[in-house]
Amino acid sequence: MTSSLRYTLTRLLRLVLVLAAVAVVAFSLAKLSPIDPVDAYLGPDVARVGPEQRALIAEKWGLNQPPIEQFSHWARNLLSGDLGFSMTYNAPVAEVLASRVLASLPLMGLAWLLSGLLGFVLGILAGAYSGSLLDRVIRVYSFVLASTPTFWLAILLLVMFSVSLQWTPVCCAAPPGMLADEVSLWQRLHHLLLPLATLTLLGVAQIALHTRAKMVEIMQSDYALYARAQGASRLDIALRHGARNAALPALTVLFASIGELFGGSVLAEQVFAYPGLGRATVEAGIRGDIPLLLAITLFMTLLVSSGNMIADLLYRLVDPRMRQAETLEWSQP
Repeated sequence: MTSSLRYTLTRLLRLVLVLAAVAVVAFSLAKLSPIDPVDAYLGPDVARVGPEQRALIAEKWGLNQPPIEQFSHWARNLLSGDLGFSMTYNAPVAEVLASRVLASLPLMGLAWLLSGLLGFVLGILAGAYSGSLLDRVIRVYSFVLASTPTFWLAILLLVMFSVSLQWTPVCCAAPPGMLADEVSLWQRLHHLLLPLATLTLLGVAQIALHTRAKMVEIMQSDYALYARAQGASRLDIALRHGARNAALPALTVLFASIGELFGGSVLAEQVFAYPGLGRATVEAGIRGDIPLLLAITLFMTLLVSSGNMIADLLYRLVDPRMRQAETLEWSQP
C-alpha cells in the first residue's frame, strides 16, 4: 500500500469519526434547546390547539419518543439515504438542502475564491514592500476588516448602495414576484453583488495578514539577499522565490476559512434576505427543525473537513519536500 493511499484512508476514517461525533453533539444541543418544536410548528395558532392535537402532531413527527430512540431512528434513516422531513419547509430535507446549497454555492464559492486571490496578492505586495506606505495601507485595511462584524458591514453596504445610491437591490436573490425561469443571469448577478462583496471584503483580511507575515520572513532570508545582490528587484524576488513558499500558509488559511465563511453567510443572508443555506439554518434553529439542522451541520462538517484534506494534498504538490518526508516516514519499520 502506497503512502498516499494510506494517508487518504486514514483521513477518511477520521472524517467518519468526526461526522459521528458532530451528529451526537448537534442532536444533544438541539434537544437541550428551550424551543418546543410543536409550538414553533403551530406558530400563532398554538393557543387554539388542544392537548390532543398537540399529541397527534408530536406523534406524527416522532417527538413523543425518548431522545435516544429519536436519534437511533434518524441514524438508521441516514444510513439508508433518508435525511428526514423538514417541518419548517414541509418538504424532504434532501430537497431543501439541495435547493439551498444551489442558492448559496455561487455566493460562498465566489466569495471564497475572490477573497483567497485578493488576500494572497495583497499579502505578497505588503510583504515585498514591508514598511512602505502600501504595506501600511494594506495592514490597516486588514486589521479593520478583521475586527468588523459581518452584519455591520452588510448593513453599511446596504444603506450606501441600495438605499442612498439605489445601485443595487435591497433584498432577495431575484426580483420579487418573478418566476425562477423568468430571472435573467444579469438579474441574479445584480442581486448577488452586495452579499458577495460583504463576504469577500471580510475574507481578504486573514489571508492577507498571514501571507504578509510569511513574505516578510522570505524577504529577509539568505537566498532573497543573494538574489537582491545580483540585481533582482523586490517584486521579482517576491514573484519568483516568495510566492510559492508563501502559498502554503495562504492555502491553510483559505481552506480553514470555509467554516468562518459559512458563519458570515448566515448573517449576510439574513441582512439581504438571501434564500441560501445560512438563512435556512436560522429558520431551522428558530423552529426547532432537528432533521434540517442535523443535515446542515453534517454537510458543513463534511465541507470543512474535505477542504482541510484537499489543502493537505495540495501541500504535497506545492512543496515536494513533504512528499519525500512522508515517504520516509511510511518506509520505516
